[in-house]
Amino acid sequence: MSTSTAVRIFITMIFVTLLSACSLVPKQSTPSVEIEKGVSVALPAPNDLGYHLTASQLITATWTAEGKERQEQLPVQLQVNSNDVTLAGFSSWGTRILSLNYNGEQINTEVLAGLDGTLPEPEQVLFNLMITLWPSSAWEAPLNKVRWRMIDDEYSRAVFNSDGEKIIDIRYENRDKLKGKISFNHLQHPFSISIQTLQYQLN
Repeated sequence: MSTSTAVRIFITMIFVTLLSACSLVPKQSTPSVEIEKGVSVALPAPNDLGYHLTASQLITATWTAEGKERQEQLPVQLQVNSNDVTLAGFSSWGTRILSLNYNGEQINTEVLAGLDGTLPEPEQVLFNLMITLWPSSAWEAPLNKVRWRMIDDEYSRAVFNSDGEKIIDIRYENRDKLKGKISFNHLQHPFSISIQTLQYQLN
């Protein structure tokens, strides 16, 4: 094979890869999320939040891999009304790389082709936002079904499994959950998440 032919093939492969990476791959799932191995919890309804919300947020994930701490950031746009939760995640250069719609009955997601498996599952991002922002009353029934429970106060929230072991620890910088940083720690896995609401509007 000549050098020029090899170069043409290489350029063609790059072009095809770029074309595929520009499309979002759709997926549909039931409104439940695995919170522990073998344990899935149903999500509260969108209107259980108690108000309509439009927010720009920055999610920062920190974890340890091969003895080294890693960190990634995901800017997101969140919209909540009586019927839907809509979530969009963006790259640092502004490209939409994931999107999600939850209508209380099903979750529809799209992830940029080629990034599936390298990004957090959109359903998991949704769960992290809902477990931190939705009132504890909205979580009572879903958690009771799996014999889990939530205890919270003005500046913290904890989720315990059926054995009484604390699994999730959440800390708030401000009594108003949309002001200040929210720290989310899953105590069974070596990762933490911070959620910073950059701007928001209540409708």
